[in-house]
Amino acid sequence: MFVTKMTFNQSSLFGQVEDLQDLSFIERPIRRSLKTAEEIEKLTVDEDLNDIERAVYLLSSGQDVQRASVIINLPNLVRQNPAETFRRVVPKVREVLHVAGADMQLAAAGSFLTVLQDDIVLIQTHTHSILQIVLLNLDHRDTVLSNAWLETLLSAIDALPKETIRQEILSPLVSKAQLSQSVQARLASCRILGKVACKFESPVVKKDLLPLVRSLCQDVEYEVRSCMCRQLENIARGIGLDYTKAAVLPELVELSRDEGSTVRLAAFDTIINLLEMFDSDDRTRVIFPLVKTFCEKCFKADEAVLATLSFQYGKLCHGLSASFTDEQHLWFLEFYKKLCVLGLQHENDHLDIQAYPLELETKYALVRRNCAYNFPAMLLFVDLNHFLTELYPTFSSLCHDPEITVRRTVAEGFHEVVKLLCPNVHFIHKELVVLLQDDSLEVRRTLLQHTLKKYIIIFSNTVLQVNIPDLVPALVAAEQKAATSLRWRVHERLLQRYACLPRVISADQIYFLFLQRMFTIITTNNVLPVQREATRTLCMFLRYNRKQEQRQEIICKVLQELASGRSYWNRLRYLDLCEIAMELFSKDYFCKHFLIQALELVNDPVANVRYKLCHMLPRLRSTIRMPADKHLLQQLEFCVRKLLCREKDKDVVATVRKVREGGVRVGGWEPGGRGGSKVREGGVRVGGWEAGGRGGSKVRAGGIRVGGWEAGGRGGSKVDGWIFWNLQIRLSCASLC
Repeated sequence: MFVTKMTFNQSSLFGQVEDLQDLSFIERPIRRSLKTAEEIEKLTVDEDLNDIERAVYLLSSGQDVQRASVIINLPNLVRQNPAETFRRVVPKVREVLHVAGADMQLAAAGSFLTVLQDDIVLIQTHTHSILQIVLLNLDHRDTVLSNAWLETLLSAIDALPKETIRQEILSPLVSKAQLSQSVQARLASCRILGKVACKFESPVVKKDLLPLVRSLCQDVEYEVRSCMCRQLENIARGIGLDYTKAAVLPELVELSRDEGSTVRLAAFDTIINLLEMFDSDDRTRVIFPLVKTFCEKCFKADEAVLATLSFQYGKLCHGLSASFTDEQHLWFLEFYKKLCVLGLQHENDHLDIQAYPLELETKYALVRRNCAYNFPAMLLFVDLNHFLTELYPTFSSLCHDPEITVRRTVAEGFHEVVKLLCPNVHFIHKELVVLLQDDSLEVRRTLLQHTLKKYIIIFSNTVLQVNIPDLVPALVAAEQKAATSLRWRVHERLLQRYACLPRVISADQIYFLFLQRMFTIITTNNVLPVQREATRTLCMFLRYNRKQEQRQEIICKVLQELASGRSYWNRLRYLDLCEIAMELFSKDYFCKHFLIQALELVNDPVANVRYKLCHMLPRLRSTIRMPADKHLLQQLEFCVRKLLCREKDKDVVATVRKVREGGVRVGGWEPGGRGGSKVREGGVRVGGWEAGGRGGSKVRAGGIRVGGWEAGGRGGSKVDGWIFWNLQIRLSCASLC
């Protein structure tokens, strides 16, 4: 059977090979090089030519890739030889650009911008020649290239002097802004006007630019009117407060009533951006009726503009709040409430999406999302004392919105609401619990990232303490959902926030509801960052637990499940816990409860555990205080001797030797000194003079210098603890071996 099967496969294979042979006619010869000899010959340039001559030759007779290279290198040529470059190279570039492709056009736009901005053009005629090329290409048929040249010109205006702008840019601008020019040319004129307005004094702007501005604001094309309307902000800042009211505000009022929705929207945005330039009388008599009419019209028949209106609404209310009467204030607040529930209906005490076409439903969801984004601004708009009566129902509806994007936006700004409501943060505790239990992982992730820690800290510091029993099950449920998801970073971040729980939750609740869960995560979770964060949180729970019986039980469980765990992974986590414990607890507490079990891992059968222990030896040594902890020091020395003499794993041996021979300073404190006196900073001392002795006496111990501190000198001067310890270990290890 086996032979038959092989025969069948072989025949099938040979049949496939014959089929492939029939396709031999499509074979092509394989080129041994990227370029043929003929192509290389065409690309070769005489080496005797200088940079200017080579650039002229390549622009005249070279291929496109060579021409593009010259254009890209144009700023360097200008720096090296500006006179010859503008006399010979730039005219050639201008000729090439008439027939150049898109890539070469974009490269030229970038090179000319560099030349204009780098102050390497020293003569006015040179600037004139470059600006002529830029202005000429503004009328390019390709819209992408035309916009690229326009951006080049707009960026260059900042670096050009006023007189150059007046002669080279404003003079041709008058003709380009006429109705006889293309729409593209008039759009470019609008942007140029907005850019140059800030370069001149108010009288110049009023005399030379305002007539063109008025003409473009009344253009027959709505695109031009909209573009010019958005530049009115720059025009207003250019002419100043005095002329803005008389010249710019009437244009904005007229444009806000335009038949085109994009024009009205541009006028609305510009008005909001210029609110600080209008006095209280203008805001009350002109701006408020204008904005009110705009809002009502959009709400009834212009859903496309509602999204932008809702996005700017917080800024609008904040800017006008000082000029509002009570009636006007109430109107804007009620309109905001309507926007927050747009497209929703109340059914059985909860919100549901009404049946709308998909496109309209998406627009309404975006409006509510923008309202959620603006909620902190609206909280400032309303007196905080009236939050419960005026804005709390609206905030609650946003937190229960059926759209995930709306709830996520609420979660993003929740910490801002917490800060503003302090010390009445308990008002929104229910909404925090709702978002913690949200079905969307994105909502919970956002809330954990920005809010939970700050909420707990502020809540714990408030004078009015409120019972929060519903927070515990919400946190437990949130952790379980995060653990079952594939987003381990969300789980890690939640465990980070758990470290703040002792501020607001009793020790008994933490002990009975969270501690066992931390042990489960440490011993069963497959993600290392999550395990380490659970280990840190466990240490935080232990630190802030004031009940001695519970603390002792926690330590016993740590030693049983981690230090003596069956899995080497658990024993590694015990060493992680020791590193964290050295940061959080005192040295005496660590030595009493954790150090001996850590040193016992020198006998661990897994090399990875011993390897990690070797890296921790300097830090473990720093926790030992002499002479009280002499027995611990002896046990540590025994562990090192054992590793040096009996260890078989090469990585472990290399690590312990590196630690032993490095002369590592341990934590900045000498283990053998009185009260933990400071160790000399700088590592192993090469010289033989006593750093702290009198008269600079020599230090030796059996003919061997041991650092910069005397072992048995007068006045009880001290030995560098780590170096002397290394010496002891070497001598002991030699006798042991």
